[in-house]
Amino acid sequence: MSMLKIGVLCSAVALCLFPAVCGAQGPNLGRALTPEEIRKADITVWPDGRGLPPGSGSVSAGAAVYARNCEVCHGAKGAGKPQDQLTGGVGTLASAKPVKTSASYWPAATTLFDYIRRAMPIASPQSLTNDEVYAVTAYLLSIDGIVPPDAVLDAKSLPRVKMPNKDGFVSWWPKPLR
Repeated sequence: MSMLKIGVLCSAVALCLFPAVCGAQGPNLGRALTPEEIRKADITVWPDGRGLPPGSGSVSAGAAVYARNCEVCHGAKGAGKPQDQLTGGVGTLASAKPVKTSASYWPAATTLFDYIRRAMPIASPQSLTNDEVYAVTAYLLSIDGIVPPDAVLDAKSLPRVKMPNKDGFVSWWPKPLR
């Protein structure tokens, strides 16, 4: 069950226990979400690739999307400034000055996709198309040599990308329900 569905369920329980709240807030509070509303809001992508949307993106397309939407905050090739550094740091986690980037720290490439899709660009989150998100993900991963310069990522290839710190975490992700 997604976190969104859990949140909706908890809200529904609270409204059932405290019905006066519903009347005080307006007629739409507490109504059941339509399947379309749930689909639009439930955009979680899991480390194993569940939830990845259709689409694809190449490293070269990602360089253009990055230059247009990301470079102003994250610098050339994800080097950082004024915002966080996105690339580099691979192999530094055990050092006295670890550099925690998506390339050096995150265990799954799908998590990078999820974050970009959900939260970037900062001034207009969720404004990138699925193809643009795949492309930016491919571009960032190519800078650190995680994917080759001619890589094209999609819902099948992205979960197979091996991140440098893949084994640096103990997984708490739920197993697929089957």
